[in-house]
Amino acid sequence: MLTKVHHIAIICSDYEKSKEFYTQFLGLTIIKETYRKDRKSYKLDLALNDEYVVELFSFPDPPKRTSRPEACGLRHLAFQVKNIEEIVAHCHSHHISVEPVRIDEITGKKFTFISDPDELPIEFYQQ
Repeated sequence: MLTKVHHIAIICSDYEKSKEFYTQFLGLTIIKETYRKDRKSYKLDLALNDEYVVELFSFPDPPKRTSRPEACGLRHLAFQVKNIEEIVAHCHSHHISVEPVRIDEITGKKFTFISDPDELPIEFYQQ
């Protein structure tokens, strides 16, 4: 049966902008970058701590997806962090808007959200 999540696929509207966000800002590393000429599409395989986690795709003129107010479908992408204050400071140093830090009422853990270049909600969850 299932053993783990293999990867998360994200379609972006501006490939270079999203590539920079996921690699330079979030620090994911590039495993492989492929341009698929027949689809006019890039496929960028990204890793976190040497583990494959995200496929970033570009397609010509992808339709917009509603994320707020909450819509049916994938709600957000969450990354575990050691220190929520450090990631908030990192966001501020890159002029990225951060929601106020909240406490998960079930676990008592701190978390916050930002948005990627296409307004996909990204959560940082402190362990």
